[in-house]
Amino acid sequence: MNKSGPIIIIEDDQDDQEFLADVFEGLQYPNEIIFFSDGEQALEYLTQTTIEPFIIFSDINMPKLNGIELRAKVHENEDLRMKSIPYLFFSTVAEQQHVIDAYSKSVQGFFVKPADFNKMREMIKNIVEYWQNCVSPNYIK
Repeated sequence: MNKSGPIIIIEDDQDDQEFLADVFEGLQYPNEIIFFSDGEQALEYLTQTTIEPFIIFSDINMPKLNGIELRAKVHENEDLRMKSIPYLFFSTVAEQQHVIDAYSKSVQGFFVKPADFNKMREMIKNIVEYWQNCVSPNYIK
């Protein structure tokens, strides 16, 4: 896990992208924030870049390649799996089958997106700080 790497947000809803951009701007993390509107774009970036992202926040319901399908492809890719990138689902609702599917793909968290700015800010802050304090196999010095 590259703690100084970009934070990847895969979200097809433009309003949610802007909301999350405002939250991250307010938190002032030094990490670059990179948005993708669908899973195919994100997978292409993840498999072709040499940059190691810090965290992936993914919606579930997206066009082309949904979040569960994307997670499966990331988890099945040996190079991506070895990067130990935390993969978290951020969804408007937590349908039981989606939660089960997510955890069956070894996701590191499933969160329901709060509509309130301050609640979202607090949730993002807690998540990022947790992962900033976490040790991963490929970054032990």
